[in-house]
Amino acid sequence: MSKVTVIKTSDLPQSFLEVHPHNLYLYCKSYAAGLRANSAQVKNRSAVSGGGKKPFAQKGGGRARQGSIRAPHYRGGGVVFGPTNDRNYAQKVNKKQKRLALMHALADLAANERLFVVDSIAIESGKTKDAKAFVASFKQRDILVVKEMIDDQTFLAFRNLQQTYLIEPNELNGYLAAAYHAIVIEKAVFEQLTKEA
Repeated sequence: MSKVTVIKTSDLPQSFLEVHPHNLYLYCKSYAAGLRANSAQVKNRSAVSGGGKKPFAQKGGGRARQGSIRAPHYRGGGVVFGPTNDRNYAQKVNKKQKRLALMHALADLAANERLFVVDSIAIESGKTKDAKAFVASFKQRDILVVKEMIDDQTFLAFRNLQQTYLIEPNELNGYLAAAYHAIVIEKAVFEQLTKEA
């Protein structure tokens, strides 16, 4: 395995340390909202079948007038103000704020010494046991692995590992960085992230 460097707060640009944590909160909230299936839907009184005929005469029965047995207060009637699947849960987050969220998540990991940089990540054998040994060497609960270009063999090796997720830099965001206990990142990717700060 290539050389492992534990990134500390002092190794990060000052701009990473000045980000307000609220940026990460807003991005995670937006990301989670975007994951919603938006499939909950109920039928209102116009969508429920039946109820075309007036249940009883308007007058003469001594009862309150009723127009349909599919009104909300009837069993089997429509639902009032229920969920519909035409609702949009998307929450806008600016590009700059997405960037700030990632910066804060990385700074938080560095403060707890859970951000690791390695020269390269490659499991040439393509075997899961080799990837498992690589991950176990960091002694962390779960790990996000960031590789510049994922090759087929490395993908196969990491594919079935639990508590481990292999991604490329364009997939890295504040939500994933905050969700995992530790991050292992290739040196070239880390340098690119800190250079853009």
